[in-house]
This record gives sequence, structure tokens and C-alpha cells, in this order.
Amino acid sequence: MTFANADEVRQAGAPVNQQAWDTTDPDSEPEEPAKSETTGDRFVIEGGSPISGTATASGNKNEALPMLAAALLVRGPVTIENLPKIDDVATLIAVIQGLGAAVDVGEHAATVDASGLSDARLDPALARGIRGSFLLAAPLLARLGEVTLPQPGGDRIGRRRVDTHLLALQQLGAEVRIGDAYRLALPGGRFRGAEVFLDETSVTGTETAVMAAAVADGSTRILNAASEPHVQGLCHALAGMGARIRGIGSNVLDVDGIRDLRPVRHRLSPDHIEIGSLAAIAAMTGGDLRIPDIVPDHLRMIRLVYERLGVETRIDGTTLVVPSGQKRAIVPDVGGMIPKVDDAPWPGFPADLTSLALVLATQCEGTVLIHEKLFESRLFFVDRLIGMGARIVLCDPHRAVVIGPSRLSGAEIVSPDIRAGMALVGAALCAHGVSVIHNVRQVDRGYERIDERLCALGARLTRRR
Repeated sequence: MTFANADEVRQAGAPVNQQAWDTTDPDSEPEEPAKSETTGDRFVIEGGSPISGTATASGNKNEALPMLAAALLVRGPVTIENLPKIDDVATLIAVIQGLGAAVDVGEHAATVDASGLSDARLDPALARGIRGSFLLAAPLLARLGEVTLPQPGGDRIGRRRVDTHLLALQQLGAEVRIGDAYRLALPGGRFRGAEVFLDETSVTGTETAVMAAAVADGSTRILNAASEPHVQGLCHALAGMGARIRGIGSNVLDVDGIRDLRPVRHRLSPDHIEIGSLAAIAAMTGGDLRIPDIVPDHLRMIRLVYERLGVETRIDGTTLVVPSGQKRAIVPDVGGMIPKVDDAPWPGFPADLTSLALVLATQCEGTVLIHEKLFESRLFFVDRLIGMGARIVLCDPHRAVVIGPSRLSGAEIVSPDIRAGMALVGAALCAHGVSVIHNVRQVDRGYERIDERLCALGARLTRRR
């Protein structure tokens, strides 16, 4: 895959998801897949082969998008290294090219020069295809004093508020008008430092606030800030640009704004979500996997939760090792009580791995409660797993009880979003028989060349058009 420019993405028809905030009635019958979801690329997977070998993780997707946005704060070249070649990155690059920024794309790197930034109106078709487009609000306000944002797109995993972003920008001096789009203005042309209390521990809300604060007039304190590895990565990059930020890695960020940031070269951290995804698939297929060049501290809670499911991992220097021959026996809580896997803000278990943990649990002996707290539609993909033979009780939109192990059988299924799509790939790889997964463009949005990389690890997987 190569990155595309704005015209190429527009001609190819960037994925537009205008129902990104819609929720689904849990009592209704499953909807038939839309025609657009059964056209395009699909994966044909013959299960039963262990995923083994050595796999190198891509750069962090959730750090790449805010870094591309932050590059617009600078009049000069900003180079981002270890950039994943995924559809979401290509789409955001196309969006910022359409605003007048020059982007020079190399091999897993891009240099953004926003010296010629001239347009504060995002291409609606492109912007609606990616939730990360909302990250452009603060940089465009800082550079041009105004911005018009279409409603952002993204995964259909439930309602995804933008209130936190807008409230943070308002507290820092922006004016907001909401109609068929979001129209923001910055009177005086510069943010004003303030105390900003985020009404939820939002990752992108924190990233929006810290980008605005970095170039604000005066000092800002951001309370209830998110502290995920990709938020920390953005903060370190802004510090490299000259921003003065204290408290990185905590939920309180103190930022002394400066008028002009300088160019920087920043390397993205390895994607801990991709690492957790590959580790789960190796464990559920009985493989022996090594993932080098990891950041061990980013994997603490992921490894702890997998251990609760009976999956052993170990750290060998900066390599994560998933050995074969796993017991895969769920560890009960004290007193023999049913354990729970639930997501939480960092350093809790990442919400983006809930789907993978659920599929992994179908291959483990015992019972576990999966509690997805953030998004009310993320767990609705379990009907596909039930159709494959998994024993799962969907209690409500946020909770599912998994009883394992289950013998999964191949099926024809549709990927609903990035993470559920990857989870269904894992289910197909450990199922008996052949599965066909449609709508794999969703998986391509977040995982680089995943079909080729899994095949190199022993998967019997073919991409068909």
C-alpha cells in the first residue's frame, strides 16, 4: 500500500460513514449487511494454522493522526518517522494536503510543511471518513483563526461525543457555532491560557487541548487529562517543537504557551494495540510468537489481562514472547468467582483490545465477564461469533459473558469496525473450515498489510477483490 494524495483518495471514494454516532437497538434483529459492506476486498481464511514466528509492530496509529495534525502548528517541515501505511493515515494526509500543506511521503515516514496552509475548510467527503479529522481544529484555529469541520466519521461502535473537544477549545478562547457543520473562530487570533477541566478522560479531547495550549498566550492547566502512550508521544513531540509541558504521563498537564513552535523530527512509538492484537491471535491459535522492539511499560495491563485468561507472555529485553502450548485456562477471582475483563482509561486495559480479548476468551477454558464501558455498540459483533459456534451471552450493550472453550466453525461474516474486524480475523484463524470476511477495508484502516504479515506467520489467508 502507498499513501495517496487528496485527488487520488477522492477518486477512489474514501470511506464515508455518516452513521458513525448511530446506536443499534439490542433487541432488534441483526441487520443485513449493506451492499457496500459485501463489495470490495475480502479475506478468505482457512483456519487451523498456528500464528508463529517474528512480527515487528507498526508505528502507533493513534499517535500518527494527532502528530499529522500537530504538524500544522509549525511553519516549516515536521518529519514523522515509523509512520504506518494504513488507510486512516492516507486519508488524513489527503485532508491536510487539501488545506494547502505540502506532504512528502517516504518509506514509513512523511514530512509535512504547513508553511503554505491556506484553507480552513475540510473536504467533507474525506473528513467524514475519519474521526481523526477533528484533531485539525486546534491547529487550524491557531494558524488561520477559523475552521469549518464536518461531523467526523470513524467506527460504528456507538455514540462518540465531540463535546469535550469543543468545551476545551471554548475554555481556551474559541467561539463555536453548531449547525450542519462545526464552525469555530478564534477572536484575536490566539488561544488564551486557562484552567481546562475535561468532562471526560478523552484521548483526542486531551490532544486537542494540549495542542491549543502549546501555542496559547499564557499558561494552561489541563485537568482530568488522558495519559495513554500516544498522548504522551504527542506531548513529547510538542516539547521537541519548543512547547513547555509538565506532567506528561499524568492526568494533570501544565503548559506554558509560546507563539511559534519550531520544526521537529519525531519517531512514533510501536503500536501497543497491534502488539496486543497479534499476541492474542498467536495465543488463540496455539502459536509461538516473538514481537521485538516493544516498550514493556506499554504492555503491563495487557499482559495482566491475558494472564487472567490463562495466556502466558514474557519480556525478553525489548521483545514480547508468546510461547506455544498455552494452558488457556481462565483464572477465577478469589473464592472461585467469575473474573471480569473491563476497559478503563490508561493505565487500564485499552478499549481497543476488548474485541480481541473477547475472541481470545472463546478459546480459553472457563467463564469470564467482558465489560466494555465506553461504547454501546462495540460488542454487537458477537452475533457473528455466536454464528460460528461461540458460547456467549450478550447481557446488554456493554456486557457479555463468555463460556469457553468453543469449537468455532468457518463462516461468511462482515467486519463492522477496525478492532472487531481484527478480532474476527483471529476467530477465523482458529476456526475449523473456511471463513470469508467482507468489508476488510475497515481492518486496513488500522493494520498495515495485515494479510501479508499474517501469511508470513503461517496463516492461510487470501485477499480477494
